[in-house]
Amino acid sequence: MDAGANRSTAASIQGAEGRALPQIVNSWCVLAVRDLEVSTRYWINVLGFEMNPIDAAGWSFLSRDCFRVMLGECPDDRAASELANHSYFAYWNVVGVDDLYSEFAGKGANLLSAPANKPWGLREFAMRTPDGHRITCGEEI
Repeated sequence: MDAGANRSTAASIQGAEGRALPQIVNSWCVLAVRDLEVSTRYWINVLGFEMNPIDAAGWSFLSRDCFRVMLGECPDDRAASELANHSYFAYWNVVGVDDLYSEFAGKGANLLSAPANKPWGLREFAMRTPDGHRITCGEEI
């Protein structure tokens, strides 16, 4: 969606006083990675992301469907794998969770769990990136 379309959408949302309300129109997750080349290859070759045409030293801008991530190289920082439960960073609501799991498994993803039905009405699996960032994928049952 272009910026003009975003502005017109935002302008169409009115507050009680008839003024346009601010609106978040998209987002990027930002992840620190130790080795940008290794992490970028993983996101592209294993998770199926594409490189966005943004050229910035020390960064990779990637997207798949509506999810976008910025990988920033921080070789001296602690890896996400050292953060225990603080390494969870995303939950992807998906369509075709079993097929997505099979896709990732076939490409060698670091899968933490197989798809399973959860009591909260979702079928989920979890995975981990090379730096230890954990992602859960789920689909309504």
